[in-house]
Amino acid sequence: NGVMATPMPPAPDHAFASDNAAGAHPAVLAAMQAANEGHALAYGDDRWTAEAADRFRDLFGGAAEPFLVWNGTGANVMALTTLLRPAECVVTTATAHIHVDEAGAPEFITGAKLIVVPTDDGRLTADQVEHWCHWQGNPHHAQPKVVSITQSTEMGAVYSPSDIAAICEVAHRHGMYVHLDGARLANATAALGGTREALRSFTVDAGVDVVSFGGTKAGAVAAEAVVFLSPELASRAHHTRKLVTQLPSKMRFVAAQFNALLHDDLWIRLAQHSNAMAARLYEATRDIPGVQYDRAPEVNSVFPCLPRAAIAPLAEWCFFWEWEPTRDQVRWMTSWDTTDRDIDRFAAGVRHLLAR
Repeated sequence: NGVMATPMPPAPDHAFASDNAAGAHPAVLAAMQAANEGHALAYGDDRWTAEAADRFRDLFGGAAEPFLVWNGTGANVMALTTLLRPAECVVTTATAHIHVDEAGAPEFITGAKLIVVPTDDGRLTADQVEHWCHWQGNPHHAQPKVVSITQSTEMGAVYSPSDIAAICEVAHRHGMYVHLDGARLANATAALGGTREALRSFTVDAGVDVVSFGGTKAGAVAAEAVVFLSPELASRAHHTRKLVTQLPSKMRFVAAQFNALLHDDLWIRLAQHSNAMAARLYEATRDIPGVQYDRAPEVNSVFPCLPRAAIAPLAEWCFFWEWEPTRDQVRWMTSWDTTDRDIDRFAAGVRHLLAR
């Protein structure tokens, strides 16, 4: 019928493997190059780090206490280590990065147990948090002390500000803290309005205590931050950052990346583009026979279910991650630098292979 004889179109590199596969934005590279001129004191005693701290306080409010770190796992581990004491535990979801993708680092380093709760889309509920509070006071159980949520979730879902406020209300009523893993905070902010007010609505205003602020997936080379929105919790952070090996010596280069991304809200604008590309990818593939979606994307990831026989050859042609093997579900993810041409080429390849 001519289908088998027609070769697959050229693959768009690794354009849909992950937003970690994207390069760094030119403004970030230029900022790092500018910071490379001359000498500066180490460990954050420099003008770039002071500027970055001011920018974070402008984002979250003057009371915020930001700490720059190397990577997302380190940011989460530092935040949790600062908040936890012996015999305490963290309530989170079964798909949370701290549970699935950090090689056990949060439990190994903090010594704290993770209580993992099954969810459909990675979103924890206030009622689920309330349920685990019955452990409090019982000497036989680890004591729930931190709720860790991810915004946007590992399944591409976005908490509303009221969702997070409800979780914070329950947590604080039971003497617990709320940690927000914001590896893709930019995409969630873009999805909820694309403004600084939108960011504050589900962080500061909702009652979140500490945020792991993701920069790497937003267009940086390697830049993350732990931002304490309840500043009294930051008193130990200067020491825990070093303890968990997350104190950059040449911190000006991490700070320079954030200064570029936070200037004129570049980080939000890049995420708006990334989210829009995911929506375009969804529209370009949802009518292909054999591609099935549970829902339209909220941020920069789509999760189609594909015919089992098609997954391996498609991934060999243009790599992506298999997400839920029991459902033949995969993840396609867009980035700040995804182009319309990338979408068109990828959709054409999916259509071509599934036609076989």
